[in-house]
Amino acid sequence: MKQVSELLSLLDLERIEVNLFKGQSRSVGSPRVFGGQVMAQALSAAMRTVPEDRFVHSFHGYFVLPGNLEIPIIFEVDRIRDGGSFTTRAVKAIQNGQAIFHLTASFQIDQEGYDHQVEMPKVLGYDELVSYDGMAKQFGDQLPPNIRKILNIERPIEFRPVEFLNPFASEVYEPVRNVWLKTKGEMTDDRRQNALVLAYASDYNLLTTALFPHGKAIDHRNLQIASLDHAMWFHRPFRADEWLLYSIDSPSASGARGFTRGNIFDVEGKLVASVAQEGLMREVRKK
Repeated sequence: MKQVSELLSLLDLERIEVNLFKGQSRSVGSPRVFGGQVMAQALSAAMRTVPEDRFVHSFHGYFVLPGNLEIPIIFEVDRIRDGGSFTTRAVKAIQNGQAIFHLTASFQIDQEGYDHQVEMPKVLGYDELVSYDGMAKQFGDQLPPNIRKILNIERPIEFRPVEFLNPFASEVYEPVRNVWLKTKGEMTDDRRQNALVLAYASDYNLLTTALFPHGKAIDHRNLQIASLDHAMWFHRPFRADEWLLYSIDSPSASGARGFTRGNIFDVEGKLVASVAQEGLMREVRKK
């Protein structure tokens, strides 16, 4: 579909020098650049400097400043190390001469080794659930304007949440969330493209899970929420156009920060990736 091709185009950066790349931005309803976008673009820049037989197995990123949607982002790659099995890159995303995001990523050739994983949670299947798009149609004008705006945004990723959150009440929930996701269109077997798309999607649904025990699962008005850092590990190959279960929990919130983590499984129960993130979440006091 058009939305998937637009996302892949967004992540396909323009090379402007040997280790310099330029990317554009697309709004997802926020006044600043979506964290998943700049993160996936930084990873894309790193990939462009790595041999084709090496695939990302982990990255760690820090969000330094909010990104401006109106101007391009420059990605500067530092070729840290090229070893026998692993390759390490550091990427700095720059706007107006300042770093807005910093990423370190590690790539590895395919190798055999020990293999084990945790079990996928037993939850409702994607075919029994309603997507965010369906929720917008189901509740329509009954929803508060801020929630309706979020649900009505066109996304390249389809999300089907397992747990129902009451949009009309400030209920308290356990800090656990399970969401099925996939692209709204076909992908190829290109492992790099699939990794970039999943990195982009991994920034959705994560930090807000830390708000569940505080009666702020749906209504985020009067809150300042922003990702501070994000780490991701890729365990096994997958396709982003096939349903994946994002199983998220939040072990802690303190010091105006929420900590969340997630495991991503394919429909066969294989653990394909893991994520951890800490973010700012604090009430904005009225003057």
